[in-house]
Amino acid sequence: MSSAYTGIKPKLSIVEIINMSVGFFGIQFGWDLQRANMGRIYENLGANPDQVPLLFLAAPLTGLLVQPVIGYLSDRTWHPKWGRRRPYFMVGAILSSIALFFMPYSSALWMAAGLLWILDTCGNIAMEPFRAFVTDKLPDSQVNRGFIMQSLMIGLGGSIASALPWMMRNIFHVANTAEKGSIPENVQWSFYIGGFFFLSAVFYTVFTTKEYPPSDLNFRNKVKESSKGFGGGAKEIFSALSNMPKRMKIVSLIQFFTWPGLFLMWFYYTTAVAVNVFGGKDASDSVYASGADFGSLTLSYYSVITFLFALVLPSIADKLGRKLTHSLCLLCGALGLISVSWVHDKYFLYASMTGVGIAWASILSMPYAMLSGVLPKDKVGIYMGIFNFFIVLPEIIASLGFGWLMKNVLHNNRLLAVEIGGGLMILAAIVCYIFIKEKKHEQIDEELTAELEINEQRSV
Repeated sequence: MSSAYTGIKPKLSIVEIINMSVGFFGIQFGWDLQRANMGRIYENLGANPDQVPLLFLAAPLTGLLVQPVIGYLSDRTWHPKWGRRRPYFMVGAILSSIALFFMPYSSALWMAAGLLWILDTCGNIAMEPFRAFVTDKLPDSQVNRGFIMQSLMIGLGGSIASALPWMMRNIFHVANTAEKGSIPENVQWSFYIGGFFFLSAVFYTVFTTKEYPPSDLNFRNKVKESSKGFGGGAKEIFSALSNMPKRMKIVSLIQFFTWPGLFLMWFYYTTAVAVNVFGGKDASDSVYASGADFGSLTLSYYSVITFLFALVLPSIADKLGRKLTHSLCLLCGALGLISVSWVHDKYFLYASMTGVGIAWASILSMPYAMLSGVLPKDKVGIYMGIFNFFIVLPEIIASLGFGWLMKNVLHNNRLLAVEIGGGLMILAAIVCYIFIKEKKHEQIDEELTAELEINEQRSV
């Protein structure tokens, strides 16, 4: 971009919006590979169901620290060639792809958990600035379109990634069973392919998209302030956290109740299908392996629903409003998760996953749309990182506490865990409908602008 940029962002063509969103296809490819397969990998390597949540703990703990720090740093980064956010996309993609390539070589639980920690940490480095990227690049009239395009890429990447083990087995006839202590070959090849797509997609966005130079006259002063070290950065992050706009606090609470439902699905859904629907016994059982592959295939299907529903979601939100739209979508997801326990014919799982796909499309876009206009333009990265607190905190809580519940209350019943996730999603829908106050857009913008000014004064 020319240094003559004045701060007025032009509208981008659909091709330009696609180019800036393709990277999310690769990032989501990596996320969905681990979400669909890590529970299975852990059980193959000898973990009991009540141990699985704890094995996911390192990643969210790291994300809690990484996301706001990366947001803070990317707000203060500028390179004439690489821009502001793209250096983080690139570094995160390279390191995440290395972790994906090495995951199939895991020979012990500690190795698989360590690689998942690296994968999630580096995935956050790549992903966190992508949310701010939309706000950086697009004028307000195109922000919704930008987030919806990301949802489309997420749905497309997730659908292919989740289906890969099934495709490897049924199309390429790669073995889907393995002895205890090793990972099935179809899962191994899925991770190799995932590493390639992660890196290629992010690099496509890096090399086809440019960024605008900072128009803020105080940018250099902020860069100087960031050189004050860890203390200065931590102070600003905590200041932003304590001065969150009211709307952001409510949407964060909605996220806090939404995401445990998703985590419990990712922890247990695939193995629940293998055991409770197919009747498999353990990871070395061919019936269990077929059930796990089919579970991954239905997870792929919900990503297809996400891709398709994202096409009509903006029109629905325009008619019903963001609050009602998101509440209804969350209820669809809750029904989908709870209904898994009613399934006796495996093909009815597609109906359950339809509800989850509808909810996922909304989760990926509506909370961010509800934050539109709330966040200070020069602190979008920090606030997006803080917003992600309310995604990783539920995972930390689930990782620390749900293992005990699984063992002592649920007796390692994976389906009951998935149903509890649906119940929490209902609670999120209720909070959204009751506490989000929607008014005319002009009134909202005026009120949020005034609130931002007050919060900025407080932070000073």
